[in-house]
Amino acid sequence: MQVTPTNDTREAPAADEARAAALRAGIEAIVRADHGDPFGILGMHQEGEGRPVEVRCFMPGAVRLWIVDRASGDVAGEAEKVHDEGFFLARLDRTQRFAYRLRVEFPLATMEFEDAYRFGTVLGELDIHLLGEGTHLRAYERLGAHPREMDGVQGVAFAVWAPNARRVAVVGDFCEWDGRRLPMRKRVEAGVWEIFVPGAQVGQRYKYEIKGPHGEMLPLKSDPVAFQAEMRPATASVVHGLAKFDWQDQEWMRRRAETSSREAPISIYEVHLGSWARVPEEDNRYLTYDELAARLVPYVKEMGFTHIEMLPITEHPFDGSWGYQPIGLYAPTSRHGSPEDFKRFVDTCHREGIGVLLDWVPAHFPTDPHGLGWFDGTHLYEHADPRQGYHQDWNTLIYNLGRREVSNFLLGNALFWLDQYRLDGLRVDAVASMLYLDYSRKEGEWIPNQFGGRENLESIAFLKRMNELTYGSHQGAMTVAEESTAWPAVSKPTYLGGLGFGYKWNMGWMHDTLNFMSKDPVHRRYHHHDMTFGLIYQFTENFVLPLSHDEVVHGKGSLINKMPGDDWQKFANLRAYYGFMFGHPGKKLLFMGCEFAQWREWNHNQSLDWHLLDDPMNRGVRDLMRRLNHAYRELKPLHEFDCDPAGFEWIEGNDSQNSVYAFLRKGRDPEHAVVVVSSFTPMPREGYRIGVPLPGTYRVVVNTDAAEFGGSGTPLGGEGDTVTAEEVTWHGRPYSLNLTLPPLGTVFLERVG
Repeated sequence: MQVTPTNDTREAPAADEARAAALRAGIEAIVRADHGDPFGILGMHQEGEGRPVEVRCFMPGAVRLWIVDRASGDVAGEAEKVHDEGFFLARLDRTQRFAYRLRVEFPLATMEFEDAYRFGTVLGELDIHLLGEGTHLRAYERLGAHPREMDGVQGVAFAVWAPNARRVAVVGDFCEWDGRRLPMRKRVEAGVWEIFVPGAQVGQRYKYEIKGPHGEMLPLKSDPVAFQAEMRPATASVVHGLAKFDWQDQEWMRRRAETSSREAPISIYEVHLGSWARVPEEDNRYLTYDELAARLVPYVKEMGFTHIEMLPITEHPFDGSWGYQPIGLYAPTSRHGSPEDFKRFVDTCHREGIGVLLDWVPAHFPTDPHGLGWFDGTHLYEHADPRQGYHQDWNTLIYNLGRREVSNFLLGNALFWLDQYRLDGLRVDAVASMLYLDYSRKEGEWIPNQFGGRENLESIAFLKRMNELTYGSHQGAMTVAEESTAWPAVSKPTYLGGLGFGYKWNMGWMHDTLNFMSKDPVHRRYHHHDMTFGLIYQFTENFVLPLSHDEVVHGKGSLINKMPGDDWQKFANLRAYYGFMFGHPGKKLLFMGCEFAQWREWNHNQSLDWHLLDDPMNRGVRDLMRRLNHAYRELKPLHEFDCDPAGFEWIEGNDSQNSVYAFLRKGRDPEHAVVVVSSFTPMPREGYRIGVPLPGTYRVVVNTDAAEFGGSGTPLGGEGDTVTAEEVTWHGRPYSLNLTLPPLGTVFLERVG
């Protein structure tokens, strides 16, 4: 390689030679892809005012190269090839900088295009400052790949956080995936690498080629802030940007706060989009987001659910993780279509009056080589010590939430889904694993906090901040914690010492009641208070009663197969249980397929067994669930005080001999009440008296034993669907209802006068 000094007598030959030697070293580093400051070598340079300008380009495979004046189109000069690998240097007879293009002759064609190294910085000083201190809550508007115009040229601005990397280059369809072509500029103040690539376009694939701090080449990395990704098993990010969308959900957004309050009816349909339904005649393919909008949304609306909760649709490499091991936290999975397609799905839900919740995973991430692990050759996103940074149960890495930039990355992600996709809330996965340093760890496998305790103080601070930001900036959005321990005040505001969630899953209720229901009725008397224990702590949190996907996987079988007895009794038990659930205080959640009593355990690789609806018994469970949802929504006593002890009153909670439970649900109207009675033995009970506080007529709203649902149709007594209260003191109340309790049934009776 020959780089000669310039013939300028104003500087000593020694200085010229030193500059030439530095340039030769820089060129060698560029050629071998090992230069940490490519903009210091490439592009247009001028050693001082009045000195000639020169343009340096690295163009592997090129034969000749010319510099073209962009304004006039004239050739300003031809570059000399100073390195056999394709490094060109043009010393021009000009002393003023100017905008230029490159005309390059390759063996088979001559092309003219913009030089990425003639453009200035991508990120502004305020962005750099906020990124550097880890407080840029809209960092996704700057990091990632954003189509934009610079100096009148269309292209894509790339930016990625990799503070410890020795070198970062963007590779993709726009540079033939050659890591030597587009090394990036490091903004050392924030540890962010950036470059504007002229001519790059939406839809092109890309990754980052990163050299670690010791010069080691890492696996190509997907963009942590990619807005779109390839369909698995491919792993590249896809240029997309933050495209505008014509939302039509203004009416929903105006009244959204009414749908998420503690006094609102909230009945959530939990869905795995990839297996709700498929297209078997087309190689069992997934439904697209548009097809889901056309089929899932009308179904959910007709069934009476108020919200859809999606198992994580953030991009994930492995189908079997169901989305709980995501790599692309900013990208809706490409399995069902584009980001715009997903926005149309959300918009359709909103226009039909259905809220959309995202299962969100800030607790851990997978170890796939193209992901966040060891991102810049250091433990950047994860804790370095495996006692803090490795989940033994799930073979995943744990975010280092004590690092401001990492916490900011996740906080920004939560806001991203609420901002850009107008989602109505986040159900936060595995909160218990975040709260405890010794979660699923033996002695010696965890590190105490600074006070010697087991509480994860960094995660606690993160969760509080996430909830404050969500509720402070998005009216009507909600957060729900999957938290399985007795951690106090999970769903209390942070200003009252809580974690700040809106709601918490009541995992204890789920386990206790399913344990009771799995017993043969002859043995239930010995487990009677499995059904009542939840009321002891019911109003310490804002609870959601979850019958989730966790109960129908990993060999646990389906809900109906947990029920004892012959087929008729199994269906009757399940119907009675659903009735008890919808009468019980708390918001509701049901996993897909459970609403029609799917026999088979859930399999993420195939559609639900919709053919079962040809069976009258399965269809009866489906019809009952629809009736329960609509009753829950229409009758204020069933939802108005879901989270308030004023809304619940035991009538009979101790009849273990007969496995009978009776309670009163109340709302703001003191004269409007609903009596709920459940009988969990397979025989009718005639003359069973239920005490009630008020006289009048009580109408049967729901009877899970009704013939239309597949039940026995045992008459309750009274006339038709009404029972009149008698002035007979019972259960400490001045009036009572004389009922025939159905076998394995739950009844709702509304006072109508």
